[in-house]
Amino acid sequence: MEQIANQVIFGLLALVIVVCSILTVTTRRILRAATYLLFVLFATAGIYFQLDFTFLGAVQLAVYAGGIVVLFVFSILLTSHPGDKAQLLTPKKRVVGLIASIFGAIVCGYTLLTYPFFTKPLTSVITGEIDMKEIGHALMGMEKFQYLLPFEAISVLLLACIIGGIMIARKR
Repeated sequence: MEQIANQVIFGLLALVIVVCSILTVTTRRILRAATYLLFVLFATAGIYFQLDFTFLGAVQLAVYAGGIVVLFVFSILLTSHPGDKAQLLTPKKRVVGLIASIFGAIVCGYTLLTYPFFTKPLTSVITGEIDMKEIGHALMGMEKFQYLLPFEAISVLLLACIIGGIMIARKR
């Protein structure tokens, strides 16, 4: 019975992700797109929690749903009016977008169908959770397979985006 409940919850979360993802890219109101993106990130965190990846779920909520979406909303409100609508796409842009979407779906489908998911031995599966000390060392280290440099690069990129948004808003 528990397995059926897990499958139902996974199906609902996957449905929320698919529907809100489509709404994110099809809505003409940019603030609504950010809101739909927030729902996608919440549902993704729900899948992480369902898989017992509590650290990834918490990071998903804190960093992405909490920080990045707030940054998006801040920059949207700083550079445009909340009720602004996006411009209608020209037919040429629609066709190019449709071709790119179909090509992306074909590449993803081919990859999913040809990748040997179950041929590798499961000896490298980690049981339980990794110690927080190991996660901290991996995040704050500067050696191979450690992530301090990418975090710093992203923080500089986000700072540049904020400064660019402020400069655009000041020109108005």
